[in-house]
Amino acid sequence: MSAAEALLEVDDLVVEYGAGGGRKVHAVSGVSFELLRGETLGLVGESGCGKSSAGRALMQLPRPTAGQVRLDGEDLTLLSGEDLRRRRSKIQMIFQDPISSLNPRRRVRDIIAAPLLIAGDKDKQAREMRVRELLDAVGLDPDQAMDRRPHEFSGGQCQRISIARALILEPEVLICDEPVSALDVSVQAQILNLLHEMKDRYGLTMLFISHDLAVVKNVSDRVAVMYLGRMCELASSEALYARPAHPYTAALLSAIPEPDPAKPPQPVAMTSGELPSPLDPPSGCRFRTRCPHAQDRCAQEEPPLAEIEAGHYVACHFPLWSGAAAAD
Repeated sequence: MSAAEALLEVDDLVVEYGAGGGRKVHAVSGVSFELLRGETLGLVGESGCGKSSAGRALMQLPRPTAGQVRLDGEDLTLLSGEDLRRRRSKIQMIFQDPISSLNPRRRVRDIIAAPLLIAGDKDKQAREMRVRELLDAVGLDPDQAMDRRPHEFSGGQCQRISIARALILEPEVLICDEPVSALDVSVQAQILNLLHEMKDRYGLTMLFISHDLAVVKNVSDRVAVMYLGRMCELASSEALYARPAHPYTAALLSAIPEPDPAKPPQPVAMTSGELPSPLDPPSGCRFRTRCPHAQDRCAQEEPPLAEIEAGHYVACHFPLWSGAAAAD
């Protein structure tokens, strides 16, 4: 993959948190990927796999422990103060809980306009027009919404307000951290359709973080799978869902319910249902303690993320298939 094609490049990202007593939570351990201009990359995995920590680290909230995050070739981890504030306007985030992400004491007009004020925009009339434009774009009546507070809106409406706030600085990259998981099922499709519309309208590049593989399949061009802080598999959405190569990816996909009562679920068996602690992750391959295909080598060597066919990468010593096997 050419670096010229990538809008956001993440190299060897590490995120660790202190846990007292000299211990560390290894939230993200050496994750690398590229986000191509105009694409939507889905980032999936179980709760606790580090996907939200990775998304926040891209925003430098907080800064990663190690690694590089390059936006248009400029490393955000080396910036601070006004330089970071200027560049970070081009990468914005939508958070999981739409209600708690909005200040309950402020009116919607002020919530959405706040990024412009922080960026130094002193033209009140222009800010007002921009807020009205974005409220209309996300499907809310500006005249009814601008002077109300978040508690007067539903969860879905609050997420629309959050989307408007994220877009007001005209970002290039939008990080969506579980943007529909806190919403009713009937509202989820509306927000997903809105995000797709906003992507086309404003030329956005998106990182879509979720634990719902069925949702990710419908919105993503490529999908990256994380397990306990490491990247397991990366491929186009079509290729990954049709033929997963990593045992963990296969297990996740087998758990997606079929909308057919005549087809009972057939989950892939794992040797353990318990996720190891990120305080003391297993040696070698971190999935080996639950993997039905694990061998001695898995405990000794950490598998690299290797390309097994064009655009399909997997970190496994014994993948479910390989390019050579497929050719045969």
